[in-house]
Amino acid sequence: MVATLTTELSEADRARLKVDFCGLGLQSPLVLLSGCVGFGEEYTRVAGFSNREVGAVCLKGTTAAPRLGNRPHRIYETPMGMLNAIGLQNPGVDYVVKHILPELDFTETRYIANVSGSTVEEYVEVTRGFDDSPIDAIEINISCPNVKEGGVAFGNDPDMSARVVEACRKVTHKPLITKLSPNQTSIEENARRCIEAGTDAFAVINTLMGMAIDIEQRTPLLGNIQGGVSGPAIKPIALLKVRQVYQVCRQHGIPIIGQGGVASSEDALEFLIAGATTVGVGTALFYDPLLCSKINGGIVDYLKRHEVATVAQLTGSLRLEGEVSGCSISG
Repeated sequence: MVATLTTELSEADRARLKVDFCGLGLQSPLVLLSGCVGFGEEYTRVAGFSNREVGAVCLKGTTAAPRLGNRPHRIYETPMGMLNAIGLQNPGVDYVVKHILPELDFTETRYIANVSGSTVEEYVEVTRGFDDSPIDAIEINISCPNVKEGGVAFGNDPDMSARVVEACRKVTHKPLITKLSPNQTSIEENARRCIEAGTDAFAVINTLMGMAIDIEQRTPLLGNIQGGVSGPAIKPIALLKVRQVYQVCRQHGIPIIGQGGVASSEDALEFLIAGATTVGVGTALFYDPLLCSKINGGIVDYLKRHEVATVAQLTGSLRLEGEVSGCSISG
């Protein structure tokens, strides 16, 4: 069991937590995930919360035009997690760039835009909109349905995924992070195609698809019928997907944001050892918005006990029979 320290970390301890992600220096390996912290301003209002505890914040999914999202109900609690079907409610890229980004303090942490769309052209339009902005990196949410292809999600088809990445790559020089879906035949093949198309990093994984039913009414509990499953229940799946994608990424030096059910320092450490460079925290923030400081404390405690100099040395350090994969973790 890894201790979750709540005491203030020293500067030396914080130095252990620093990582490089796509050339961006992050003060912590923790990333607040898109959709869980709005456009970055919500959690600054929580007493005791500090952006110093996180390396980056992923903003809410943004489309070209404003969207109202799906009809209610849009969130439903499930065993060890939750279902959500928000439907990309957002004010549109122009509003985000002109009115929301100027209110964010870019000296406190890094900010990552999340680009969504229903066509390749929409992805390009939104990416171009964020290119001329102070945003630090751009995450491509390829789990959206392609309206021109009968509603098939971009992220479930390697050809479609590569088309989106390639098109977005042409209109920005900012780091591109491709958010991979677990709802596909081969996540490794998709990763290979996205690397060839120009992605700089991956976020692994997006939510799994699921549903819930009101047995008395015999009706779906979500207005959209289906939604994304997140939370601790999906962690074993996410860990495996991170490991699979890491096998493709490590030869190219492509970093991964490992995400899916992180609720403790133990969870974060598992993702790092599996191959993640940074770790996303999302659903757990709804019931513990100050969780990140506890995770950072637990990671530092682990590094000290195992005589590991920095958190970066844990990435891909999973020990397999007869070998140690990744870098040596000796101090």
